Amino acid sequence: MAAVASDGQTQPATLVRELWRHPNPSSTALHKFTLHVNAKYNLQLDGYPSLYRWSIDNVSEFWEEVWHFVGIKSSRTFDQVLPPNAPMYPRPDFFAGSLLNFAENLLFPANADVAPDAVAVITTTELGNPVSTTWSQLREAVRRCSSGLRSVGVTRGDVVAGYVSNHAQALVASLAAAALGAVWTGISPDTGVSAVLDRLAQIGPKVLFADNGTVYNGKLWSSTAKTTEIVGSLKEKGLELVVVIDNVPCELALDELREKGVKASEYESFLKSSPDEPLKFEQLPPSHPLYVLYSSGTTGLPKAIIHTALGTLIQHKKEHFLHCSLSSSSRMLYYTTTSWMMWHWSIAALAVGATVVLYSGSPFKPHGPLSLPRLLSELEVTHFGTSAAYLTALEANNVRPVAEEGLDLSRLEAIYSTASPLPPSTFNFVYEAFPPHINLGSITGGTDIISLFGAPCPLLPVRTGEIQCAGLGMAIRAVDSVTGEPVPGDEPGDLVCVRPFPSQPLTFWGENGDVKYRAAYFERFADVCGVPGPTWHHGDFVRIPDPATGGLVMLGRSDGVLKPAGVRFGSAEIYNVLARFFAAEVADAVCVGRRRPTDTDETVCLFVVVNPDTTFGDELRARIKDVIRRELSPRHVPGVVEECGGGVPKTGNGKKIEVAVKQILSGMDVTTNASVANPEALEWFRAWAKDH
Repeated sequence: MAAVASDGQTQPATLVRELWRHPNPSSTALHKFTLHVNAKYNLQLDGYPSLYRWSIDNVSEFWEEVWHFVGIKSSRTFDQVLPPNAPMYPRPDFFAGSLLNFAENLLFPANADVAPDAVAVITTTELGNPVSTTWSQLREAVRRCSSGLRSVGVTRGDVVAGYVSNHAQALVASLAAAALGAVWTGISPDTGVSAVLDRLAQIGPKVLFADNGTVYNGKLWSSTAKTTEIVGSLKEKGLELVVVIDNVPCELALDELREKGVKASEYESFLKSSPDEPLKFEQLPPSHPLYVLYSSGTTGLPKAIIHTALGTLIQHKKEHFLHCSLSSSSRMLYYTTTSWMMWHWSIAALAVGATVVLYSGSPFKPHGPLSLPRLLSELEVTHFGTSAAYLTALEANNVRPVAEEGLDLSRLEAIYSTASPLPPSTFNFVYEAFPPHINLGSITGGTDIISLFGAPCPLLPVRTGEIQCAGLGMAIRAVDSVTGEPVPGDEPGDLVCVRPFPSQPLTFWGENGDVKYRAAYFERFADVCGVPGPTWHHGDFVRIPDPATGGLVMLGRSDGVLKPAGVRFGSAEIYNVLARFFAAEVADAVCVGRRRPTDTDETVCLFVVVNPDTTFGDELRARIKDVIRRELSPRHVPGVVEECGGGVPKTGNGKKIEVAVKQILSGMDVTTNASVANPEALEWFRAWAKDH
């Protein structure tokens, strides 16, 4: 595919070029924040790179200005932002002395003018029939739900879990838990029993909210049998109450749940029968636990990561208000499940007064690839979040919503893409398939930080293949994986963060949680870039081409880095070539390095899943190698190119499990669990490794 430059000349799709600039950057909250900082500190910051440098060189001052500028509602203000010379580990306590409540900040957003009868939430599925919830209705539902939880003994520090789809009831339950100071953890109901128990059995929830079923791909799926089995095991871990949400027309199985020795209630009945008490928000310290999220757990039990109330709140408000330009006139739809970090990120848009659209179901039903674009048009969505895989699927099928009659995407301001690197060709395609005025934000962060390291930015251009910038206050660097020394701007390196940030996890749940927390992030590097003490190691492979422009290029997981003959590169480079040149033939792929004990060098192994009308053979294998050699270099050419008979192993969130494949091919004994969505795929690799 080729692209047309502003001078009308055809350019190669991989050429880095400017695709977008904000038409009026001085109107944005980020520009106004820059002026505010300049005025208060007598500075002359003249653009995003200078503002970013100030934010990471003056951590305490920066976060204090964010607190006031974005609006944090608290009953007691802070004594200090950070202790002097605070290290990253042990985790410093941001804004010590303050008292606040996360749910109060979302239900009564500071610095946002929202009328009680304005729409706060829209819930819809692939079956249609959107249901709107006003701000006053949302507050009333949280009042009743929190009162009901309090009446059954839920108090601060208790765990409330959700086995729920992306709908208003899930949002109400999570905010009700937060109002009490309880800890919320959410899992999508398409997750299997073993995977749910791998997570929830670690943390012992007192209350479980559970859908009776879900809709996906044109079908209704009952989940009551799975819930009953889960409850039977969690009863021994302290589960007392199950609240069943009547999500689809099928049985509730309340009697079966009660037979497991717990109380069971239908959601609406639970709210109606709750004591008639005022809505009360427990005022809590900033580091109070808010959420538990889980690591992928591809080679062991998922680690239960505890995130804090203020850390989550202030990071999300910074990102939504400053980086994304969200406001009370915005509507955010992020295609996600309740298991994924992006659910927590997207619902926090309430804190800036935005309307959140909660969608569940297939992205390709009922109108094929145009299903979600039609919904964006119908609901006048301004900010749309999705995965790179979805956008590349549109590209592969040449689906261009902007050309469809009856679709009005004029209100769409931004498209956000995450979960994996977005190929350069897809950057160009998005600006052909959607209105050219949108800010395409390829973003990156993770479950570990419940926020972003790489963010969108209204003060910078969008360039082919690049994340626009590192987020304010996030002092990231690319370093050599062995020495920890900074690498030149055009060289890839391990992503590290050298200064503290408020959304660092509190710890990991359970016995030896602090030890596991330190081992996960802080034992790899120390004293990096002249900053003393342990350094956050994120596990991603990144290139920062030109610090003056602020752009980043994500290259995949650093522990899955490919290194044949000492040459390091990321799997994303291979995937980008496949997406650009073989979209009609290759449906999916996984690329890893193999180095067994007897090998003298690493071999790059590429396994592809071909489309149904494609036959894999020597001819396709040779073409793939030739194109990789031509587009990248001879050093990038895989030594092995094979058809992947068992499919690409993925987590429940759809992320490729490169590391486990690499370990299996290298002869390691890898123990997997139900966190792997398709464990049969890993079994195929075990068999292949034995024969090759």
